[in-house]
Amino acid sequence: MTKLKLGPIPDDKPVKLTVDVPAELHRDLIAYGELLGRESGRGPIEPKKLVGPMLERFIATDRGFAKARRGPRGAAKAPSGRGEA
Repeated sequence: MTKLKLGPIPDDKPVKLTVDVPAELHRDLIAYGELLGRESGRGPIEPKKLVGPMLERFIATDRGFAKARRGPRGAAKAPSGRGEA
């Protein structure tokens, strides 16, 4: 089985966001959703369900972003929108 970077897609309440992506990226998202769905046994996953988890993973693994977010020593951390204030 192929080892994909995304795991199961959680079923939670989304926030609607409209974006335009190149046709080639859309085709890749369709193919990725088919592979991920096959691995989970759930059937194809729609591209719109992949974008959020992919962006979450990207941001979570971006060391430059994490460092910039921490800011200078002693500075307050910016809220992430995940229940933090």
